[in-house]
Parts: sequence; C-alpha cells; structure tokens
Amino acid sequence: MSSIPNESGHQRPAPEAGPAPTRRTVLMAGAAGAVVVPALAACGGGGSGSGSGGGRLRVGVAGGSSNDTVDAHQPTDNPDIARVYNLYAGLCRFASDFTVQMALAESLEPNKEADVWTAKLKKGLTFHDGSPVNADALIFTLERITDPDRPGTSSEQLSQMKRDDLKKVDDLTVEIPFKEPFVTFKELCAEYAMGLVPEGYDPEKPVGAGPFTFKELTKGERSVFSAFDDFWDGRPQIDELEIINFADESARVNALVSGQVEVIAQVPHSQIEVIEGNENLQILESESGMWLPFTMRVDEKPFDDVKVRQAFRLIVDRQQMIDQALNGYGLLGNDMYSRFDPYYNEDLPQREQDIKEARKLLKDAGYEDDLEVELVTGPISAGAESAAQVFQEQAKKAGVKVELKRVTSEEFYGDNYLKWTFAQDFWSARHYLTQAAQGSYPGAPFNETHWDDEEWIELVDEARATVDDEKRGKLIKKAMKIEYERGGYIVWGFPSMIDGISKKVKGFEPSVVGHPLGGYNFHAVTMEA
Repeated sequence: MSSIPNESGHQRPAPEAGPAPTRRTVLMAGAAGAVVVPALAACGGGGSGSGSGGGRLRVGVAGGSSNDTVDAHQPTDNPDIARVYNLYAGLCRFASDFTVQMALAESLEPNKEADVWTAKLKKGLTFHDGSPVNADALIFTLERITDPDRPGTSSEQLSQMKRDDLKKVDDLTVEIPFKEPFVTFKELCAEYAMGLVPEGYDPEKPVGAGPFTFKELTKGERSVFSAFDDFWDGRPQIDELEIINFADESARVNALVSGQVEVIAQVPHSQIEVIEGNENLQILESESGMWLPFTMRVDEKPFDDVKVRQAFRLIVDRQQMIDQALNGYGLLGNDMYSRFDPYYNEDLPQREQDIKEARKLLKDAGYEDDLEVELVTGPISAGAESAAQVFQEQAKKAGVKVELKRVTSEEFYGDNYLKWTFAQDFWSARHYLTQAAQGSYPGAPFNETHWDDEEWIELVDEARATVDDEKRGKLIKKAMKIEYERGGYIVWGFPSMIDGISKKVKGFEPSVVGHPLGGYNFHAVTMEA
C-alpha cells in the first residue's frame, strides 16, 4: 500500500528534503451508457509472441495521473507500484507468505551488533542494458535513495546509514554500516522502492534488473514493458506487459468484462458478482495485511484533542463497515496496523462501537451535537469511498455531521496530500517498525496524521536498535499501545484483495503482502491462446 499499501502506494508529491453502498451493481458490457475506458493498444493478449513467452498481458490498475513515474525510488500511486515491482529487483523480496527471500543478493547478513550488514550479490547478473549488477551499482543505489536533495521514499529508514562509509569489499560485496543497530534492514531491502539501479541511472530512461524492461510510458494512461531474457529468476512467460490506468472503478470492471484487458486489480467489492457471473472470468482472493485507514491530523482542530480522536474511533461499527464497504471481504481492525508483525499486540482490547461514550468524549472536548467535519475521499483504493459513506451515516448517531469532499485520485495525492485534516489512505502490509518509519515517525515521507509523540519516539528508537528479539518485541508492543490510545489513525479493517482475471490467464497466487495480483507478480503468468 500501503503506501504502501502506502504505500503506501499513492500519487504523492516527491518528499521534500528533510523532514452505504448498494450491495450489488450489475454492469452490462457494451450496454448503452457504459463508461468509456482508455483507448487500448491493438496488440491482443492471447496471441503468441517471441521467444519462450507469449502475448501481451493487459492489466487494469486503479488510479494513475499526470504525475505517473517509473522512478525506482519514488513510487507512489498504484500504477507506479505495479511498474516498479516489474522494472526493478532488490537485494531481497517478500514471498507470498510475507517471508523474506534473497533476490539479487546471494546473502545479506548483519554482524553481532547488527550495526554493519554485509551484502553479497549473486554472480553473473546484469541490468537491462547489459551492465553488471555489482558492488558499485549497490553503492550508487543506496546513495541515490538517501540523496538529501531528492530522498527516496525509503530514505528515512536509511537515515542512520553511514552514507560516506559504504565499503566495497570486492566486486560483488558491500559492507553497509549504520550509526546504531538496524535489526530490520533485511525487511527494508525487500520493499518495492529499494530496487537496484546501475550507475548513472536516468529515471527518464529507466534501467533496472526486474523481469521486464521499459518500453514506453504515457502519463495518466498506460505503460508498456518487454520480457527481460536474463532476469535472475528466469525469463517471464509473457512477452509484453501493459499496465493501464483506470481512475473509474466501473470502467475498470467493464474493460475486463468486455475483454479489453485480461486482468484487473482491486475489483470493487460491490461488483464481485459481475465477475463471478461471467463464465470467462474468475476472482483471485487474498487475505492481506492491507489497511484503509481514516487519517486524523493530530495537530489541527478538532483532532488535536485526543478525546475527539478516541470518540471518532468509537463511532465506527467495524463489522458493519466491512459488510457494507467491503461486501464482507475483510477482517476486523483495531486501530493498529501491521497485523502480521510477530509482535503484534494482541492484548489491546478490541474496539467496538460505543455511541454513548463517544458523545461523552465529544462533550468533554467541548463539542455537543455541533461538530462538523469534512472528510476527503476519492477512488484511491477499492472500498475507500464506500467506507467514507458508511462513516458519514455512523457519525450521525453521535451528533457529528460529516461532509464528504470527493476528489480525484490526482487531486487527493496532489499538493494538499499530507495536509488534509480528515481523510483516508491505503497501505500494504509491513512490519511495525518498517511501517512506522514510512507513515508515523516524524520526518517520515508520509506522516499524514502529523504524529509526533516523544514517549512513542523513544520506544521506537530503542526498538530499532535492540538486537534481542524478546526485548524488541516488548518495546514494539508498548509503542503500539501508545498509538492505539492516542494516535491519529482509525484502522477499521483489513480488506481482502479481490482481483479479476480472465480464465485464459494462469499463474497468479494469493499473497498476504497487501498489493493486488500477488504483489503485481506478472513474472510467472502465462496466457492461453
């Protein structure tokens, strides 16, 4: 997500230096008044292609805008994330069960104190342009991500790296030192925004080491890629990949139903029956760690008062929101992300709707049946707009008037992103410390709630530097408790990922990572003629 997802995956500006819906909607492909989809390339998806692969796979993805990018270290919206997953490869990668596997690295190991990590690259690997994947490229990549003039989305997590002391041990080995122990470095290296690039990398002519090479990008519309014969994990089975932007959910579904694309990410939950009712289509469902929070800025009224934040959390009937916004496809949230973290705090009481207590808290904060708030929403992820509508209705019971401000995905992640007082977002699965560094820590690239709590910061800093697993786990649970009690997120649920796929497409597997289509994994996909 992110984004994450959130990652989260969003159309966000580049970080500055430093710090109740209808249950079912029936769509008729080709019916009068159908939503117009973007003009698609003439090349069909089922034809045979060159080499050992075959055809062009056309994929419809939610979002996209004139700010679309193929920059390895600046992915934001869903299409950006889909692109970097396939253009680039990192030292490690997440498997479908969220375990970390080696990718370009043969090994990645810390010293006893975990303040120096040694990365050893696999032999004989090349980038798309034929240049070697070597120690110089790894050092260049790490320096680029942490460039103070244009930091990458992972820069805050590398803030303790001794940038000037990266050591080339040999042509395939690099020592990466940190100012203090960094126990989650391997997890970071599996993130999609950590792809290796060659020296002299130009994002306008992107070169990576992922399964597909860059062919073309039309911002706000589509991007096209070709299979990379020398990918470290084997050549993709398809010849070409086309990623197509769809800001409108109905248009995305119509494109699949009418055969204009073979695959769509994030089927709107209200339209699942449309896919299931078509004999040529199928659903891919993945239980995931993705989350769609409501975001409350803790530094602006009315959310600068913790009593208001707690009241808003108590307004939510979480199961009703899952049932209505997600059509039942999701698991209860408890105002805390990172559900797959091994130290997830299961001792926190499950929050349930309590309108009486919410009214009391609002009254104590000086608001009694007179609170009006604006909630910014848009087509940023399947279920988001529906969840906003559900919250609007639930809030009436507590005397809170919620005005929905519907914007496009481009506007949502435009100049006002990270400034909205009350909004939404989407994030993919991450472990707690990694997610905190992306979205909650002061100076994080996407601190959308403007969270800045000294006690919490001390705990997170200590946890990052604690090598002992048991001690680190206790610190993480304490930090989670603080966010649960006074943070700026309403984490009401974890949506299942629901993707729509033509039955002639084979090879997708469910993934808990929290990005659609098995983590946009097109490498192993095949298509029948």
